[in-house]
Amino acid sequence: MKRLFLKTVLAAVAAAAFGHAAAQERTIKFATQNPKGHPIVIGMEKFAELVAAKSGGKIKVQMFPGGVLGGDQQNVSALQGGTLDMVSLNAGILASQVKDFEVFDFPFMFANEKEADAVVDGPFGRGLLDKLEPKGIKGLAYWELGFRNITNSKRPILKVEDIAGLKLRVIPNAINVDWVKALDANPTPMAFPEVYAGLEQKAIDGQENPVTVISANKLYEVQKHLALTNHQYNPQAVIVSKKLWDALSEGERKILQDAALEAAAVQRKAAREQAGSALDNLKKNGMQVTELSAAEQAKLREKLKPVIDKHGAALADTVKALQAELEKVRK
Repeated sequence: MKRLFLKTVLAAVAAAAFGHAAAQERTIKFATQNPKGHPIVIGMEKFAELVAAKSGGKIKVQMFPGGVLGGDQQNVSALQGGTLDMVSLNAGILASQVKDFEVFDFPFMFANEKEADAVVDGPFGRGLLDKLEPKGIKGLAYWELGFRNITNSKRPILKVEDIAGLKLRVIPNAINVDWVKALDANPTPMAFPEVYAGLEQKAIDGQENPVTVISANKLYEVQKHLALTNHQYNPQAVIVSKKLWDALSEGERKILQDAALEAAAVQRKAAREQAGSALDNLKKNGMQVTELSAAEQAKLREKLKPVIDKHGAALADTVKALQAELEKVRK
């Protein structure tokens, strides 16, 4: 046992020494839409800590939270061009690069976080990340944004019909536009950094996001009503510029890959712990919180089913593979 312990320690020391020796002095620019204190930024901070430790301080991570470098699509373009090194963003947004990522925006795809973890951490999730490489993007890992809920400034949502007529900001992609239309509401595609001002100026009535995002971005200042619909679950993709990736040594690549995966556990834990406190904070700041009854939730699912069928038809093989993974977990 002592020999085994010694071998393990020596292997860890050797791996650390290899990482230190393989790393060059460099600074990596890492952007996200959410502000400091949000679970995504907590994940970035852990990632930066791990990268520094694994590289012996040679690789530094410079963080740009709060959308200061523009919206997600701007960040992806900058990453592909090599002017930005890393981005953490809602995985469904990557459907503009690889259509298969659209499955992560399908309403009611995941029943809980356990299902989501199994799918994104398994061969299905890895396979989607691998499809990004021809687009100039290297996918490292999935973190968690969480289950989305609807807010608005007009009225409480107690039944599905209460959503009709609301002008809702959506992530700029086809499936999000379609599910809002299916509820007889008016979708307004908009980059996230523009959302607060849009709500404040009444250009939009509402938006939909996890409670951690609503709280961290102080949307309670411009929104009165929150409906806990849990209509989508968003994995958060951690991606790197392929231009940077190709310039890294094997050791440097391992440092970034391992750090992203290790940080995922810390980030997801923070996301799940903060969900309850975020909801309490929203209530404390005056938001009126409602939940749909079981019958209304079933009606919501039924209204959105044609949207899933429509978009699923174009991604039949991907949907089948995802459903096969979900069946394994549910058994």
